[in-house]
Amino acid sequence: MLADLHVHTTASDGAESPEQVVARAASLGLGAMAIADHDTLEGIRPALEEGLRRRIDVLPAIELGSEYRGREVHMLGYLIDVNCEVLLERLVTLRSARLERAGKMVDRLCGLGFPISYGRVKEIAGYGSVGRVHIARALVETGMVKSVEEAFNLYVGEGKPGYEPRLKCTPAEAVRLIRLAGGVAVLAHPGLSEAGELVPWLIPEGLQGVEAYHPGHRPLMIQHYLEICREYGLVATGGSDYHGPDSKNHNCLGSFTVDYRVVGEIRDIARLNREQAPGDG
Repeated sequence: MLADLHVHTTASDGAESPEQVVARAASLGLGAMAIADHDTLEGIRPALEEGLRRRIDVLPAIELGSEYRGREVHMLGYLIDVNCEVLLERLVTLRSARLERAGKMVDRLCGLGFPISYGRVKEIAGYGSVGRVHIARALVETGMVKSVEEAFNLYVGEGKPGYEPRLKCTPAEAVRLIRLAGGVAVLAHPGLSEAGELVPWLIPEGLQGVEAYHPGHRPLMIQHYLEICREYGLVATGGSDYHGPDSKNHNCLGSFTVDYRVVGEIRDIARLNREQAPGDG
């Protein structure tokens, strides 16, 4: 059986609900999947419930954004405790920062002549965490840009006229936060941000894996990260980074997978983490 361990839903910047994504994964015959939305846990509970109905293994996960020397570095956290107070408090802070950032971006775009509103952007986001993709969809609605991809390339991508930086932690802080929540910390798609050099530095902080298989990684790059995992004794994960059938990434669910045994490896690591965690005395 195969597992897609990097999937997004409408809880962040995906185009399909948690239930829809799980149903799609089950229809493809996947044995497991991980819901890893950006800076939010909102999609996990409905995905787990749908997974039980569809008889597919759903792993609770998250993708935390961080920054290192001007580069955006993402960290995946698998099998996290969705009730961890420290994590939940941090996510509240990040969510507030996202809302503030979205408001600033809407103001900038209005100043550029786009007839969009903050209220409409929040409607598009629904119950999910407001992000640039929702602003991009609002721009598409105006008819002044043709697609979400064009909106990113011209207006809301990094360095573009409507862009506003957002609050981020450091990669080390992201790793520590995941470990505090009982999760397995994995460096996400390091080839996209040239973050592989951080692996030796992050291992003492609690890093336990690298996402080797990803649509943004060429074959030689995949081999490079597999070698890094072997060298440091890390789990090698992978996934499609699916955002929806019409997303700007054009990644199909299940297009990048790992063998189901990797799910077992992640569970074994999480169990050892719990056994080695300091007790209550």
